[in-house]
Amino acid sequence: MRALTRNPDSPAAKELAELGAEVVRADFYDEPSVHKAFEGAYGAFLVTNFWAHGSAAKETEEIEVLARTAAATGLRHVVWSTLEDTRELLPLDDDRMPVLQGKCNVPHFDAKGEGNELFRRAGVPTTFLNTTFFFKAFLQTMTPKRAEDGVLTLTLPFEDGKRLAGVDVADIGRTAHAILKGGEQFIGGTVGLAGDHLTGAQYAQKLGGALGEPVRFQSVPYDVFRSLGVPAGEEIANMFQYYGDFDREFTGARDLDRLREINPALKSFDAWLAENASKIQVS
Repeated sequence: MRALTRNPDSPAAKELAELGAEVVRADFYDEPSVHKAFEGAYGAFLVTNFWAHGSAAKETEEIEVLARTAAATGLRHVVWSTLEDTRELLPLDDDRMPVLQGKCNVPHFDAKGEGNELFRRAGVPTTFLNTTFFFKAFLQTMTPKRAEDGVLTLTLPFEDGKRLAGVDVADIGRTAHAILKGGEQFIGGTVGLAGDHLTGAQYAQKLGGALGEPVRFQSVPYDVFRSLGVPAGEEIANMFQYYGDFDREFTGARDLDRLREINPALKSFDAWLAENASKIQVS
């Protein structure tokens, strides 16, 4: 097992080395370093981090490097952590949400989705692993907050009654591992990942049960959220609107029964809460 990192001296890299991984320096903006890191490998799980820079154009440059290098080094199976290109269902001339960065609805979705074709054109044997909303957001930016009336409130730019597909981030690794072990049957295919499909009210109810007090769900209209000045607020609102407007296409593409056949350890939200509720800091 080889782990790629920009900084082999980081605490996370050292922890991986202690677990037995061969830690190798690779930087997407230093293509020879990526080539060297891929040499001799059977396959690879590949992911880019849009939030490191917030630019769809930069993410596309990174994906181009990965696709070129995967082809040049002859990787036999790549699991590419990707997302749907929202423009396939929502053309840019549809005025229901603002166009961002000149050519995207949801830049961190669209760059990855557009990048799928780069792997295909390069002839890389690829499985496209479509991820989704992370349960760990409830430990970070989307923790329930106590409202003025004292009630814990889960506030999201998401419509009542719509389903939000969520996943434990660890299941990305577990599922990628299962796909790589499964081999050729997965090459060329798409696996849509999720651990649960719940409405905002259902997430709030389950959070309340885990925290020992009621949590209510408060839906914020998309346009209101865009106007709040939240960092990346337009992008987040567009993302949640895409989830809601295309519930059938997005959530429906994530077959929980099939996913549990691939990855029997796939965690539901209840299972994730059982492990993580003590980490939720409410105020």
